[in-house]
Amino acid sequence: MGNRSHCRTNDWRISCTAYRKISKVISRRLIIRKRFPYFLPCLCISVFSFLVLISCIWLPETLHNHNTDKKEDQASESLTVIFSNSEEIVEHNITSTTKNNVLKNWPLMSSIILFCIVSFDDMAYSEIFSLWAESDRKYGGLSFSSEDVGQVLAITGVSILVYQTFIFPRINRVLGPINTSRVAISLSVVLLFTYAPITHLSRPWSSIAVNIASILKNNFLITIVTSSFILQNNSVTQGQRATANGLGTTLMSFCKTFAPAGAGIVFSWAQKRQHVFFFPGDQMLFFLLAIVELVGLVWTFKPFLVVPDQFSSN
Repeated sequence: MGNRSHCRTNDWRISCTAYRKISKVISRRLIIRKRFPYFLPCLCISVFSFLVLISCIWLPETLHNHNTDKKEDQASESLTVIFSNSEEIVEHNITSTTKNNVLKNWPLMSSIILFCIVSFDDMAYSEIFSLWAESDRKYGGLSFSSEDVGQVLAITGVSILVYQTFIFPRINRVLGPINTSRVAISLSVVLLFTYAPITHLSRPWSSIAVNIASILKNNFLITIVTSSFILQNNSVTQGQRATANGLGTTLMSFCKTFAPAGAGIVFSWAQKRQHVFFFPGDQMLFFLLAIVELVGLVWTFKPFLVVPDQFSSN
């Protein structure tokens, strides 16, 4: 009996010690979450980016330029033999330089401009959507909490993954990137005018409507962005694709820097005009977003957008 009571006492002490250690760890984690509420999502993004970085080791090489020096020497020797006249050699070099200059490639530049317009609209929409959803209903918002907005964005992210993987390739195969962009922009413009009436719906219908609108809107945007990427990569040769993508990403980033500031200024201005006749309150926000997308729709037609030869039938 004495041994049994002694064992029970030791077990009790061990369980109490383990409970204290676990409670200390949990309390520390709770303190970290309270002091740094955005630490966990940032950590998840960093871990995911690190895994992507590691996976790049196994990426296959798609462009082989190991013997470029030898080929260039042979090409220069053959040019010297073919072009006996020095003026013809100079003219050929100027022509090859023009072909290698991506800034003079209007099919590429026109698709990059479309990409910048859509990216500007995407960033402005992302900024306005959160502010509009969390603003009070008396100002034309939805009175959502940050948790509600996070749930909407999470559902939208899953839908984009499914859409990009299974649905978009089939649509692009049937319609082509140009017609796909036109249809997506047209539907997106119509969809923007349905956001303001959502404020008159009560829960849970407003949540359902916002989720559907967010899913459609973001999938339309990703459709246009992906189609513009296809046009960019088909507007240049394989050796120029890195330069073309770098130029497009740089110009896109430059356009995106102005979108949050402009969206914030327009949002604060729209909050002050609640009782005007022409697009009161937040209706003006979605009207201006629709104007930007109309500019993108016009840009998909000639003479603005010059398409590559393989897409000229579209």
